[in-house]
Amino acid sequence: MLDGLNELNQKKLAEVGDPEINARIAQYEMAYRMQTSVPELTDMSKEPKEVLDMYGPDVTSPGSYAYNCLLARRLAERDVRFTQVFLRGWDHHGNLPGSIRQLTKAMDQPTAALIKDLKQRGMLKDTLVVWGGEFGRTVYSQGTLTKENYGRDHHPRNYTMWMTGGGMKPGIVYGETDDFSYNVVDKPVHIHDLNATLLHCLGVDHERLTYRFQGRDFRLTDIHGTVVKDILA
Repeated sequence: MLDGLNELNQKKLAEVGDPEINARIAQYEMAYRMQTSVPELTDMSKEPKEVLDMYGPDVTSPGSYAYNCLLARRLAERDVRFTQVFLRGWDHHGNLPGSIRQLTKAMDQPTAALIKDLKQRGMLKDTLVVWGGEFGRTVYSQGTLTKENYGRDHHPRNYTMWMTGGGMKPGIVYGETDDFSYNVVDKPVHIHDLNATLLHCLGVDHERLTYRFQGRDFRLTDIHGTVVKDILA
């Protein structure tokens, strides 16, 4: 199949001469070399039973959140600098009561296991774990508004993310909303502040790289962002 794909790409390149096709071929080949260079990475057979049990029953199912959390630890052990683990399906405009139970069941144990696993191996102190999404949900309901079936709308005004390891101060809550979780009333953290803080923990000064484009200066956090020092260890 890969050989056939290469032939098709080469044929298209000969027809149109688009250098982007060459770039795509090179990307495929690099990705293949990366995957085949560490075949032992996805071989979980040598993981101790107590480690597998810690991540939960889904850890042996490739593609599950639990499996990917264990895979993230194995990637970190091999000095992979950035790993993103997805758990999709949080867009609950309806059917929230049943869906949220399934997601939290899939998430809680593996997430806790990943942190514990990193910590007991001495890796958490220089591994930054960030858990969150792109926005929050309203505290009030929408949809059919029955006990068994209701939902919540998008809410970008405030939401919660948590971070651990990698320079973060443990055991604190930073910021506060009003009683209706509608507005931030204390210590707001803008997305640019969050990014500046994450970059700081990674050893990157977000103000150092500044470049001019279309008449104004840009940097890694646009033109905004302040490191939130109160949450740093």
